[in-house]
Amino acid sequence: MLGKTAGGVFWMFRYLERSENIARLIEAGFRIALTRPDTSEEEWTSVLDTAGAREAYMARHETVDGTAVIDFLVRDKDNPSSVYSAIKMARDNARLVRTAITREVWEAVNECWMSVGAALSRPVRDRDLPQVLSLIRQQSAFVRGALHGTMLRNDVYDFARVGTFLERADNTARILDVKYYVLLPSIRHIGSSLDNVQWETILRSVGGQRAYRWLHGGDSTPKSIAEFLILDGRMPRSLAFCVNKIEDNLKYLEADYETRHPSHDRVHGICTGLRLRPIDSIFEYGLHEMITDFKSDIQELAMQIEKDYRFYG
Repeated sequence: MLGKTAGGVFWMFRYLERSENIARLIEAGFRIALTRPDTSEEEWTSVLDTAGAREAYMARHETVDGTAVIDFLVRDKDNPSSVYSAIKMARDNARLVRTAITREVWEAVNECWMSVGAALSRPVRDRDLPQVLSLIRQQSAFVRGALHGTMLRNDVYDFARVGTFLERADNTARILDVKYYVLLPSIRHIGSSLDNVQWETILRSVGGQRAYRWLHGGDSTPKSIAEFLILDGRMPRSLAFCVNKIEDNLKYLEADYETRHPSHDRVHGICTGLRLRPIDSIFEYGLHEMITDFKSDIQELAMQIEKDYRFYG
């Protein structure tokens, strides 16, 4: 496969994953703002930080206002991190690689662009926001369904999966980095209303609140939540799950191309580091420090993959 095609597939699915992640972040922030209006500004600032968009937002707004943040993150065409921009870039990349994907995948991406574009053609009212965010998540899921149901398990599929899980790993790490103070085992905060609300926000942001309860019941502790989101290989948005899937698909590419690249060694090192690091060791080292290291590792891995497979010629 041409490097440009590989890069197009890779970024197509990174952008699709990004659109869903932003929608999940907004939903969590919106719920907190409704239930705890006294902390809404802090929560919306947290959402901007997690999305990596605070600086861009503040360059155009004097205050952090929920309505303005939602519009900026959902439909602002000049914000490269908005849902609108992410889905547009996903469709643009899909057009570039049209001959490498199935008709069903292309149609799902095109339908995603048209449906979400229509929903975002005007400012989203508060009462309509849950429905719009649900539409964004559903359309992203439809594209993944088309990918899994119609694509050959070949290099195109592998690049799509690598892009998806790189973006997902980065998103979960960002959420943990912004909210890490909630997960610190501080006696002063454990069991407080703020503590419980923030935990719920973290779990909701990754769609993991019900799965967590299945595994842990009502026993919410900093250690168990951190372990769930970092090390639990059953949780599809945990750091361990994401990097394991990246390693698997890079192994398939290695077998297909009969070539091992530095990115294969790099992802193997990340996976091994997580497998051999119990949660007690992570807290002892420092949760924030560990997440900072992980984000750096993921960014370097993404750049190495682009270099190894010559995405840009």
